[in-house]
Amino acid sequence: MRYAIIAAGEGSRLAQEGVKEPKPLVRVGNERLIDRLLRIFMDNNAEEIVVICNDITSLVSRHLEEVRQQGIGGRHVPLRYIVKSTPSSLHSFHELTSLLGDGKFVLTTVDTVFSEEEFSRYVNAFEESDADGYFPVTDYIDDEKPLYVGVGDDMTITGFYDEPHGCRYVSAGIYGLSAKAKDVARRQIEQGTSRMRNFQRALVAAGFNIKAHPFTKVLDIDHKEDVSKAEDFLNLNTQEASK
Repeated sequence: MRYAIIAAGEGSRLAQEGVKEPKPLVRVGNERLIDRLLRIFMDNNAEEIVVICNDITSLVSRHLEEVRQQGIGGRHVPLRYIVKSTPSSLHSFHELTSLLGDGKFVLTTVDTVFSEEEFSRYVNAFEESDADGYFPVTDYIDDEKPLYVGVGDDMTITGFYDEPHGCRYVSAGIYGLSAKAKDVARRQIEQGTSRMRNFQRALVAAGFNIKAHPFTKVLDIDHKEDVSKAEDFLNLNTQEASK
């Protein structure tokens, strides 16, 4: 499985609240956000991991180069990265498409925090699925502008909405996709689209068979207080796993 990480945002809200590190380097517990994802992806049979970071600061790209050369925790990481500022997460994804090959891949933003056990089950289900896409969803809503996800009885995704519309789930910011989704992203960029949620809507409009995969909780690190929320969540997961 190939994995991709969008780490090109500026983290402006965190900076305004006094967090000095760029968002990818923010620590949750004892791990930087980017390192946690790299480790989890390695634990889930990463053939290759591709990352895009911005060129506003060199701190993230220097860290990625260190990982590329030295690995993490003594493990080699098959990492490639792009240093480029982009106007949106969709543009960042489009920049990564040339590195993603012809098979399935899992794409995520750098600030998603989730249960490792749930993620492993999700990856296994995606690998076995013949769906065009496999998207984690959650009924835990703690986002300023959540993307609501409509699903059918068989967990096929029927739509993406800015308002609830009676939807139980919201997007978890993780996307399992087949290679043909890259063409949809390219067309969306050519048409001037600039948000991942509009790309997701375009997938549904194009007739893609996308399945929803429920997670209990997924958190985004947008504010300083989100770090402590994420640490509490991960500590609770660790305690439950040790019982």
